[in-house]
Amino acid sequence: MTSSTTDYAATARRVIGIEVAGLQALSDSLDGAFAAAVEMILQARGRVIVSGMGKSGHVARKIAATLASTGTPAQFVHPAEASHGDLGMVTEADVALVLSNSGETPELADLIAHTRRFSIPLIGVAARPDSTLLRQADVALVLPKAAEACGTGVVPTTSTTMTLALGDALAVALMEHRQFTPEHFRTFHPGGKLGAKLSKVADLMHSDMPLVPQETPMSEALLVISQKGFGVVGVTDAEGQLTGIVTDGDLRRHMEGLLSHTAAQVMTKSPRTIDPQALAEAAVALMNERKITCLFAVQDNRPVGILHIHDCLRAGVV
Repeated sequence: MTSSTTDYAATARRVIGIEVAGLQALSDSLDGAFAAAVEMILQARGRVIVSGMGKSGHVARKIAATLASTGTPAQFVHPAEASHGDLGMVTEADVALVLSNSGETPELADLIAHTRRFSIPLIGVAARPDSTLLRQADVALVLPKAAEACGTGVVPTTSTTMTLALGDALAVALMEHRQFTPEHFRTFHPGGKLGAKLSKVADLMHSDMPLVPQETPMSEALLVISQKGFGVVGVTDAEGQLTGIVTDGDLRRHMEGLLSHTAAQVMTKSPRTIDPQALAEAAVALMNERKITCLFAVQDNRPVGILHIHDCLRAGVV
């Protein structure tokens, strides 16, 4: 390792250490104002309008996205665009969450004035308690004094990290109050890795299943296997309960005189199944463990669907 590499790592540790200290100071400073902000958002009939300029604007976008994806309707409004017509997006049913480290960002003036004119609840986040933003706000969330990690005190680093963490804290507090579950989360994340990870068997399974009664001759069972394309066929009793499954291995084991047998004589009894409400991730783990490619989903021992490993792979469940 070169000395320059060592220096880079030392810089990284210093930066992270400074920001960790800022986060600790933020945690220690939280008081009744935070609870008041949560209650204000909960009481809103509309959305949380999150706004900020520059680096605070980037943080505001992320906070708005986090709120929206966790059950709190939210939207980012750019303060400069707000002055040119987008104020129409901010209604009396909404609550505004406005970010500005200095609390004096000029571009925020029209948005702040709009909230005051129409009595729209305003939550301000800034580092200066005497700033215009926090003096005008209904709830003032004051960022504690903390050194920026850049060393010059100019580049927003610790301040933006604290603001981002404060936004996450608001989102999680709201989530917990609303008892937001992974199932709710998946509703807002149907695509991508998160959606795949939270997919249920019922979301991916096929309802058009390869099934035959126990007394079905294997000549007919083979036709069903070929037609359905799963490489297996489920075997059911008179009550419609799944009693077995005929796989490729079963066919090989009964190759001699196969067509003289019934499905019940060839099947593997009590096959592995899964609940349709189980996570698809659990189904993949079970299929990998048992070295199989299909699982029947059952309720009260009755098959309601069939899941193939390829369905999971296509959905991104790995």
